[in-house]
Amino acid sequence: MRLDKYLKVSRLIKRRTVANEACDNQRVSVNGKIQRASYEVKEGDQIAIRFGERTVVVEVVSVQDNVGKADAAAMYRQLPQEMQ
Repeated sequence: MRLDKYLKVSRLIKRRTVANEACDNQRVSVNGKIQRASYEVKEGDQIAIRFGERTVVVEVVSVQDNVGKADAAAMYRQLPQEMQ
């Protein structure tokens, strides 16, 4: 699954266009490297998203196309910022 779609489906970012812009503005990195929106997300990847001063770091647990709002948080596990 593309990185921008994963961010939207997992509800880390509300809209795919916003996720795409975040990737274009180099605010999203996967496994320590800045990635484009077209990057293929795999289980075990570590995604870091910069929201202004705050950085959210998550590990991909599962990759699914359709997920309900209640189950979206189960697609990733939040990590401490030191693990970037």
